[in-house]
Amino acid sequence: MIPTQHSINTPYPVGEVHCYSTELGGELTLFDTGPPTEAAKNHLRQHLDLPRLQHIIITHCHIDHYGLAAWLERETGATVYLPYRDSLKIARHTERLDRLVALLGEIGFDDDYLNLFRADMDNDTVFPEFPKRFKIVEKELPAELGIAVLPCPGHSQSDLVLTGPDWAVTGDVMLRGIFQSPLLDVDLLTGRRFGNYAAYCETIVKLATLRDRQVLPGHRHHIESVDNNIRFYVGKLLERAARISRSPLELPVATLVRQLFPEIEHPFLIYLKASEICFMRDFLANPQRLQQSLEQIGLYPELAELFQRATGANHGSSHRQ
Repeated sequence: MIPTQHSINTPYPVGEVHCYSTELGGELTLFDTGPPTEAAKNHLRQHLDLPRLQHIIITHCHIDHYGLAAWLERETGATVYLPYRDSLKIARHTERLDRLVALLGEIGFDDDYLNLFRADMDNDTVFPEFPKRFKIVEKELPAELGIAVLPCPGHSQSDLVLTGPDWAVTGDVMLRGIFQSPLLDVDLLTGRRFGNYAAYCETIVKLATLRDRQVLPGHRHHIESVDNNIRFYVGKLLERAARISRSPLELPVATLVRQLFPEIEHPFLIYLKASEICFMRDFLANPQRLQQSLEQIGLYPELAELFQRATGANHGSSHRQ
C-alpha cells in the first residue's frame, strides 16, 4: 500500500511540506513531521490516530521535516528515528558551528557576517527542540518494518531515502521544479569540509534505482519521472556553473556572493548562496566525476552540450579520457 500523503502549510519560503503515514507490519508509521507550528499539530491530530503512532522516521533534520518530532515523542510515546549524521550535529552542535563559522571565514566572510550567522544558527527558529530518546535510522530501524534505507546526500549530508516495496519517501532529495545546491557543511566524521559534490555524484546513481518506484517527495505533490528530475537538477547546475565559471577563481566566495546577489541580506540566505558557489566550483574543478555518474545511468548524451557550455571543453565519454 502506498503511504498516505499529508500536506501541511509552513511559514517558510518553500511552502507546504509533505509527511507520509502508513501501516507497516500492523504498526502506524509516520515519515517526517512537518514544522513546529500549531497548524501542523492540528493537522496531525485530525488526520492521524496519534495514540496508535509507534514509529516516526525522519528523512533529514531540517525544521520543516522534523520540527514536531519532540512534540510527537511526548504526545504519543512513539519512537523517533533520526539520520546518523544529524545525530552527530545534535551531539556536537557547538563544535560543528565553530567549524562551520571558521569555514565561512576561509572563503572570505568577515567577522560582522560571521557573528550574524552564528546567532542565526544558534536559535530555535533554525533548530527546534530535538527528541530526547531518538534512535538512529541507519542502525536501529526495526527490520520487521520492511524499509530499506538509502543514504543520498544532496540537499544536505544527512539526506535519506526510505523505500518500501514499490514506493520511496525522498524528503528533499527529489523535488520537482526546485533547484537546490547541497549545503556547505563540516563533516564531523573527518573534521574537514563535507565533500557534497562527490557525494551528490554518487547519489545521482542511487536515485536512478528508484525509476520503477512511486516517488513520494517532501514538496510538490508528485514526481512524473526520476530521470526528468535528474535532468532538471543537472541542467540547472550546469547553467549556473557556466555563470560562475566566468568569475576569477581567486575571487573569494564571499565577494562573489555580494556581486551576484546584492539584494540578499539575511545571513542564512547568504550562506545558501555561498554553498551554491562552492558546489559549482567543485564541479568545475572536476566535471568528469558528474559526467561518469550520468553516463552510468544513461543520461549524459542529452546533457553533453550543456556540459561543454559550462566547462568550456568538449567532453566525450569519460571512459575514453
